[in-house]
Amino acid sequence: MRTILLHLIPASLYAALGIKFWHNCRKEGNPLARPCVSTTERITLLVAVVAHGAALQTDLFPGEQMRFGFGVAISLMVWLAICFYWVEALYTRLDGLHAVAMPAGVAASLLPLWFPGEHVLANAASPAFRAHFIIAMLAYSLFTLAALHALLMSVASRQLHSARFSRMLGSLPPLLTMEALLFRLIGIAFVLLTLTLATGVLFSESLFGRAFTVDHKTVFAFVSWLLFGGLLLGRRLRGWRGRLALRWTLAGFAALMLAYVGSRFVIEVVLHRTS
Repeated sequence: MRTILLHLIPASLYAALGIKFWHNCRKEGNPLARPCVSTTERITLLVAVVAHGAALQTDLFPGEQMRFGFGVAISLMVWLAICFYWVEALYTRLDGLHAVAMPAGVAASLLPLWFPGEHVLANAASPAFRAHFIIAMLAYSLFTLAALHALLMSVASRQLHSARFSRMLGSLPPLLTMEALLFRLIGIAFVLLTLTLATGVLFSESLFGRAFTVDHKTVFAFVSWLLFGGLLLGRRLRGWRGRLALRWTLAGFAALMLAYVGSRFVIEVVLHRTS
């Protein structure tokens, strides 16, 4: 009962904030003339993030071991993405991103209840492994936020070109500002992903207790790295932007998800195995 309550608290707060956001942005008047997110709502979101983090801590460390299944993986990635969103929103107007951040938070808070997972991570007590794990999850979470950001940009771009820009999306920052933020997120995440892959290849035995092997997770991770690297290179050399950039972003994110989350989904949900 206590575990269920730990997950229901952040889910309820995320849901309430999401409803409040839609209500605020549906009001009459120019949505850019007032903020869609008040100070009270920012504090409430911080409380939701802290509660979500407490639930994740219980899921990850139920005892002496460290468990990391499909549901917890998704929940942790979205939680870190919302943490980055909260910090970024202090400096940049991102009110409209609530449209994707809050529903994602609700789903991520509840997912470990449905898919708790029994996969125990080996060498979890090793400081080197924990550093590797933290870097990897930071990369995943930033790419998750970038993918959500890209989806919202795609919707906004289509509505703008069809002259049907809704009031609910009116609080979004200009597309050029959103695009600059998107590439900033991808740039930081790409550096973290590079570190993750490099340490995983060079120090596999000390991190995982076995020699480096090429499996489907490694292949998809490197495919994602190549896609995001190609996107950043294309942006720098050819000025890639717009729909082309959004497609590359979503393709890279899909490959990254298949690298770990996809395999855990197949093992735990489809095959009903723990490893």
